[in-house]
Amino acid sequence: MGHDHHHDHDHDDVALRVQALEALLVERGYLATDAVDKLAEAYEHDVGPMNGARVVARAWSDPAYRARLLEDGSKAIGEFGYGGFEGGHVVVAENTDEVHNVVVCTLCSCYPWSVLGLPPTWYKDPAYRARVVVEPRTVIAEFGLDVPAAKAIRVWDSSAEVRYMVLPQRPAGTDGMTEAELADLVTRDSMIGVAMPLEPARA
Repeated sequence: MGHDHHHDHDHDDVALRVQALEALLVERGYLATDAVDKLAEAYEHDVGPMNGARVVARAWSDPAYRARLLEDGSKAIGEFGYGGFEGGHVVVAENTDEVHNVVVCTLCSCYPWSVLGLPPTWYKDPAYRARVVVEPRTVIAEFGLDVPAAKAIRVWDSSAEVRYMVLPQRPAGTDGMTEAELADLVTRDSMIGVAMPLEPARA
């Protein structure tokens, strides 16, 4: 699997195809240019992993919120105003000392956009989708995360009906940090389960 290591020309090819498709849709009157700009701006500033990071930081800071999040992810996430079609039914799986969780969508690429943004390319890769179910420990290790042999790994398969996100464990040495500071430690990959949150010194 290539993970996030892609050649520049791949990005260029995709960008050119997107531009060509956008131009064609605008030319034929199916799409307004300002609508495209607004959508892109929304995903850049309003929809993305920073939303999920705020949710995680609140769960780390507020035990009552954490309980609500684990009981009904969609409802608790909705307290932040995040939701919509791609985030309608979200279940949150908590990492603990005994269990590590990882998320996949084996059929396509169902993903909680409202809290994680657009899915990374590797998440949609058939190799990831097939292998992480069969050999999750090996696949996670390929991302640079070695899960101890004594810790169980639970794989959650997202679908059109339900999407999953991981509540990673709070890093040590974060006592006294504000929610905003904690949110800076939370990465997209840690909420998918293929990485750990950043350590305070690395944030």
